[in-house]
Amino acid sequence: MPHVIDKLVVIGIGLIGGSLAAALKKQHSCREVIGIAKREDTCARAVELNIVDRAYTSLQTVAGELGAQDLIFIAVPTLAIKPVLQDIKNCIPENITITDGASVKGSVYQDVMAVFGEEQANIVLGHPIAGSEKSGVEAANPDLYDKHRVILTPTQTNTRDHIKKVYDVWKSVGADVVEMSIPDHDVVLASTSHLPHVIAFSLVDTLAHDSNNENIFRYAAGGFRDFTRIASSDATMWRDIMLANDEAILNAIDLFSTNLSRLKQAIQAKDAKQITGVFTRAKAARDRFTLMLSNQAYNTTMSNSENANVIYHVAPGGSVKGNIRVPGDKSISHRSIMLGSLAEGVTEISGFLEGEDALATLQAFRDMGVVIEGPNNGRVTVNGVGLHGLEAPTGSLYVGNSGTSMRLLSGILAGQKFAAELTGDESLTKRPMNRVANPLREMGAVIDTAEEGRPPMKIHGGEALKGIHYDMPMASAQVKSCLLLAGLYAEGETSVTEPAPTRDHTERMLRGFGYEVKREGDKISVQSGGKLTACEIDIPADISSATFFMVAAAIAPGSDITLTHVGINPTRIGVINILKLMGADITLHNEREVGGEPVADIQVKYVPLKGIQIPEEQVPLAIDEFPALLVAAACAEGKTVLTGAEELRVKETDRIQAMADGLIALGIECEPTPDGIVVTGGQIQSGEVESCGDHRIAMSFTIAALRAAGQITVKNCANVATSFPNFADLAKQVGISLDIIRS
Repeated sequence: MPHVIDKLVVIGIGLIGGSLAAALKKQHSCREVIGIAKREDTCARAVELNIVDRAYTSLQTVAGELGAQDLIFIAVPTLAIKPVLQDIKNCIPENITITDGASVKGSVYQDVMAVFGEEQANIVLGHPIAGSEKSGVEAANPDLYDKHRVILTPTQTNTRDHIKKVYDVWKSVGADVVEMSIPDHDVVLASTSHLPHVIAFSLVDTLAHDSNNENIFRYAAGGFRDFTRIASSDATMWRDIMLANDEAILNAIDLFSTNLSRLKQAIQAKDAKQITGVFTRAKAARDRFTLMLSNQAYNTTMSNSENANVIYHVAPGGSVKGNIRVPGDKSISHRSIMLGSLAEGVTEISGFLEGEDALATLQAFRDMGVVIEGPNNGRVTVNGVGLHGLEAPTGSLYVGNSGTSMRLLSGILAGQKFAAELTGDESLTKRPMNRVANPLREMGAVIDTAEEGRPPMKIHGGEALKGIHYDMPMASAQVKSCLLLAGLYAEGETSVTEPAPTRDHTERMLRGFGYEVKREGDKISVQSGGKLTACEIDIPADISSATFFMVAAAIAPGSDITLTHVGINPTRIGVINILKLMGADITLHNEREVGGEPVADIQVKYVPLKGIQIPEEQVPLAIDEFPALLVAAACAEGKTVLTGAEELRVKETDRIQAMADGLIALGIECEPTPDGIVVTGGQIQSGEVESCGDHRIAMSFTIAALRAAGQITVKNCANVATSFPNFADLAKQVGISLDIIRS
């Protein structure tokens, strides 16, 4: 590979500096590595171990040979940086890029200002988040930074050329490089790095001086060993960090001490619920952190959220056969956590969908003080706090890619006494929220959004809501549900009129929790003043997830598949109705009712499909299923015309345009319209399509390969985990030839 820089000068050839030097040499990322150390024997040892090419005890020795293509890395203890900066000022030209590896950036910034009198364009402060209990030149490890995070804290004075050089050097050794402000860095690191070291050092010191129990260390278990490992770190370095970042560390210690005292009181009071709450929240947070280290989010099947890429390679042809059960209904999973949290008593949930979106809702309620146990194989226990028992979250409520979470939570949060902010991933922040924000404002809520009503949503709380009647301009179960949930807190009656039927899971579940919901024609209403009573919820399989396999069987000759325990709520069966109108062979077996929701086993056998004019009254009943249905249309004889589906343009992506682009790329004639699309059936060709990070688009083009002339490559498929975490496994099980590439 070409050199990223010409020379690297490492000031301090210990673990941090030596590891970068060794890594650059291993990767051939620079022409020469020069070390600077205080002691001659350290210099000699660094050369002997091939960590550096040459080494000296004075920076001035090499200053005259350095140029604009070189980089100086300061890798000395935090409180030793100031004299190094003085040496740099005395002998190093201003065009040479300089960076550092100190754990406290505010202290280094102050040193820069003290030495130079102003910010320097060429000094880009940074911090590699990697280390070891070992220290010294022998500890240098060329792989130390591979897949570890490096935080750069550039100032406005730093030029992009200098920032890019530092960025490129770290990337060349495999690091994940991010940027952060200096104050944010020091506060975050005080809590996540410095505080754990304080606790570990203090704990070991405390136990080491416990003269009453000489066997503490002899019989200590693995947990003690793992937790206290960091107490073997360099004591001098950590002393300097404590002194350099004292204010932020003291604040972190105070917060930890307060929470530790609360836990102590809960143990003294034998308060099992409080103890469980602390431990379950901690476990969930630690699990999430572990996944984030792997560039994952809530679920282990999601190997890339916004930081990596998942590509599906799907071989052409074949058929689907078998008997499978898809994961639990996502819409019901969301609502079970929400209403279970607001209920009085303990709600037991089975069949919970352990996908990204539903887990985001679960985490949001944990962040608001609800004790939730699980999920464990689809089972969740929610210790409800009542309608008015939620607590203010300590930070923003992050809901990932879940529009359902954000829209429904906004209705609940509008009725709380505290303020809260709802944020999401890059995709969600592009989706409009005024459809819920504006009617909530009519009810008296105070809500701030970004431009054009996009997230984040800041809901101020503490406002007295009043019931309203709202005529929805377009059918939307999310808008309806949001307003009904806000109506639980509003004075008087809150009612919604829908222009066409939408899924009624919220109304059904409210009744299941003992809350009265009235329906008169197309008008649904609730009165405030009631309460929710905990219950048991058995979540049926998600018909939206089942749709992909229903369509797969409907388009692939020789297919015969049965999907068990699928929810067939009358407001969700548009996909069945539309496929039947196209001629599909669909049979419902074992129809029954479970927990207020109708379910059945759905059998689909292949027969040739024909294009149709999709009835507009069926559109709201199949709004999430249209990406897959458009694949069915591409395989049908003649034209299929979809109208009245403008809501598809404001989903995770513009699903009309995304499907049109993909189908055209695969050789299918189609014409998008403002509220729909016209698809002419034909032969699907091989090709590459872009899912735009939309899980339903990705799965739809996966099943399209069953009728393709060659391989289909589907890009950006990571978000499949948001709704269907085991889609790939089931697809392979029933006969779809799918390879997954992660990078």
